[in-house]
Amino acid sequence: MQMVRPVILGYDSVSPLGTVFEEQWGRAVQGQSGIGPLTRFPLRENFPVQVAGQVADVDIAPYPFLRPREMVHWKSPVFRYGMLVVHRALQKIGLDVSEAVSPRTATTFSTAIGGLDAVLDADRTMVQSGQLPKPYVNPNSCINMVGGKVSILANATGPIVTTVTACATGSTSMIIGALLLQSRMADVAICGAVDFPLVESIVAGFATMNGAYQDGSQPAPEAPARASRPFSVDRRGFIISEGAGCIILSTKEFAEAHGLGYSIELSGWSMTADAYHSVVPRQDTIVQCIDNALRLAGIRPREISAINAHATSTRVGDEVEYKALQQVFQDNIPPVSANKSMIGHAMGASSALESILAMEGMMRDTILPTINYTPDPAISIDCVPGSARTLRQEYVLKNAFGFGGANACTIFHRVR
Repeated sequence: MQMVRPVILGYDSVSPLGTVFEEQWGRAVQGQSGIGPLTRFPLRENFPVQVAGQVADVDIAPYPFLRPREMVHWKSPVFRYGMLVVHRALQKIGLDVSEAVSPRTATTFSTAIGGLDAVLDADRTMVQSGQLPKPYVNPNSCINMVGGKVSILANATGPIVTTVTACATGSTSMIIGALLLQSRMADVAICGAVDFPLVESIVAGFATMNGAYQDGSQPAPEAPARASRPFSVDRRGFIISEGAGCIILSTKEFAEAHGLGYSIELSGWSMTADAYHSVVPRQDTIVQCIDNALRLAGIRPREISAINAHATSTRVGDEVEYKALQQVFQDNIPPVSANKSMIGHAMGASSALESILAMEGMMRDTILPTINYTPDPAISIDCVPGSARTLRQEYVLKNAFGFGGANACTIFHRVR
């Protein structure tokens, strides 16, 4: 079968840096943090997590498809924000999913956590008052319903699948989209992911497993903007955040036939399983994933211009990722950007958001900074500390790793 290298038609996102992409990019270039006090729910006394990356409210009035009378049933924010970024991405590229295009349009837009907030709220209400759940509670919590709502919005009647690989979900959404194009089951794929996990029990659970950042500074607490510090010697865990990112892929033939421009292709990808531990990453299977993606792209490690790291800011995770990069690139690791230093960890949406920032950086010859960095003697890496850097990038490697040992690596190639 002839290799199909999908092209990127366009993308859109909301993140802790803003609800309009141009604002997010501008703040990222300036090395600004989107992390602030956690206000999504009232904090109990001595609640372990105090900071988060929150997405600001969006005025839904300009978007008729987000009708208040209908959206009241879709209580979880994953629906309105997921639909919003998909709508804006399609609008930006001018793609009309007509009756002719519809059967060839796939939906792999996904979520890792989905609408658990809705079912948790319903459970609390039932325990407290005995009131039965509303009819829409179960659909809100159905993990593939986000993709379902997106397909309805876009009129996409091609293949639909929800790729749940924890924190790698956004990347695997693109990979599955690419495979659908490769198999000629579709010409276009609506990819990406959304997660809004700032729910009290979920946040507390990440704290008790020692994954989420907890401020241990004395006597005064740290500024929230300082909390996320990947690869730093004083890193203390990830900042839980929210976000949604949509990436539209297509075959080159489709793009050219419909007059749709593109400058970046998805030239390589790979997925591996650690088969090792539920949350601790495994170096050799990460190396395998990177090597497989390089092989599919038909390039050697030295051709990678920059790396967009998974880099959650955990003690073990960052070190294992560094050792894997060291094994692949030897003494020539390219500059490594850790976007979670600014936007926190948006769970399944994180790799979608970071892929978008990486691609925009390719288009602008800019690699984004890793902020809050204090060198770790055990990690000898150029993580673009402090400020953005001008760098022409032909190939960029994006790493994403999820709970359950789900690894996904993608390689973007600037073709124009």
